[in-house]
Amino acid sequence: MVTIETSRLRKRRGGSRRLLRGALAAGVLLSSTVIGVPPANAANPIIADRFVADPSAHVFNGRVHLYLTDDQTNSGTYWDSKAWRSYSSSNLVDWTDHGDIFSVAGFSWASQYAWAPGATERNGRYYLYLPVDRTKIGVAVSSSPTGPFTDGRGSALVDKARDANTGEEPIDPMIFTDDDGSSYMYFGTRTPKVVKLGADMVSTAGPIADVGVTGATKYGEAPHLHKIGDTYYFSYSTGWPGQIHYATGSSPLGPFTYRGVLLDYVNVNTNHHSLFQYQGQWYVAYHKNAREGGGNHKRSVVMDRLFHNPDGTIRTVVQTAGGVGAFASFTAQHSGLRLDTSGSAVQQATASNAESQHWQLRAKPGGYVEVLNRATGSCLDVSGGSTADGASVLQWQCHGGTNQQWTVRTVDATTVSLVNRASGKCLDVPSSSTTSETLLVQWTCSGSANQRWQQTVA
Repeated sequence: MVTIETSRLRKRRGGSRRLLRGALAAGVLLSSTVIGVPPANAANPIIADRFVADPSAHVFNGRVHLYLTDDQTNSGTYWDSKAWRSYSSSNLVDWTDHGDIFSVAGFSWASQYAWAPGATERNGRYYLYLPVDRTKIGVAVSSSPTGPFTDGRGSALVDKARDANTGEEPIDPMIFTDDDGSSYMYFGTRTPKVVKLGADMVSTAGPIADVGVTGATKYGEAPHLHKIGDTYYFSYSTGWPGQIHYATGSSPLGPFTYRGVLLDYVNVNTNHHSLFQYQGQWYVAYHKNAREGGGNHKRSVVMDRLFHNPDGTIRTVVQTAGGVGAFASFTAQHSGLRLDTSGSAVQQATASNAESQHWQLRAKPGGYVEVLNRATGSCLDVSGGSTADGASVLQWQCHGGTNQQWTVRTVDATTVSLVNRASGKCLDVPSSSTTSETLLVQWTCSGSANQRWQQTVA
């Protein structure tokens, strides 16, 4: 969070879908530069139906838990949310919404501004570190990672009016526990701060200190610490807008030496990240403008892979539309050609390793799925929600409509059909064409080979 405001970076695109439908009806294959191409969305953001931000990601009891600022309920003109939200997942694709898990009202001594949370676990208790009022950090405690949480001490853990060296704004708390069991809280704007926590996790054990970083960099906000072997990695946003830079050291208290860019600029004026390891792979959760209607105050959480190099450096994260979940390819039984995209059109095409042929199935209520393209992050869509035979199937910005929900129906031991929820019709290659770049449609399900798809891991 930060107190600087800028104008929204995105505006709605009008009329593009009508243009696309007309072109498809005329049999024209649009290129990727045409105005009808929908903006990337879907697999990223990982939470597709709500504006949330400032992720704090943790692995508790074999599940990944996200603690988030709830941008959905802010004014849209400032970061003035009143509550924090939580989600969890076992596969990084399907996220369970645990709702609002704590609010500013849960602290009798706070009044406003539910900003970026931090979290940790110790001895079977779960702790949320929550900045409020732009001047204080509180602690909420629960016996479950999904709550309910209650005020852990009845007063602020850090209070600008009470404590020395809190800095301009004691916000963005992040908790790191070292191998010896010592826990530290990092926080602050413009000058990074650290304080050791007491064994009870709701008190401090010493003074607040500055974190020293040397090298060609500057600090803005959003501190984070993780450890690989004996090396401590301190990462942080450089400002507004900012990149995520990282520095390394031999102690959790620093000093740290600048090493490089972990995450480049995003398309909003805040950059806030959280790193975690799950099932042997490192990931970064962060926020950006990734949904229609979004902007600097209405952000969305996305996730990508993080890679450490053998020499101890970190590769700059590749920001993707497809995200981190498992992907599949679909091969038409009759033609041996793959389900593919070109521009906004959906087609069959010669099999390749192109990300346009990789699809992610994201669960929806009732046993349906959204079918998301890795290259664009858009959803497989029946144009206009049509129920007619021959209606165009395309990719479009995910919106949760029934014309973007599908049933993966097993046909036999090797093939499935994709059945649209709105129409009950199957994804179909017209006239059983075996020509690459044939545009796809929906058609009454018949079980024929041009409606059967071999699903394999991409």
